[in-house]
Amino acid sequence: MNKTFSIILILLALALVAYNVTLVDFENPFQGDSTIALIGIVASLCAIVLLLIFMTSKKIDKKLKED
Repeated sequence: MNKTFSIILILLALALVAYNVTLVDFENPFQGDSTIALIGIVASLCAIVLLLIFMTSKKIDKKLKED
């Protein structure tokens, strides 16, 4: 998986976070569809963290192979 593809996936996850934020009812965040939107936000943020960890590990692997 190259860097461009990872960045595209991160941007898609950010778009999902933005979309799910619009679905949250901030007066009752744990009622109805707001709960599903909150789960979607957390899942998208987890995906972003995992992709950033993957990109960092690839950079470390590249540096180790150079030496």
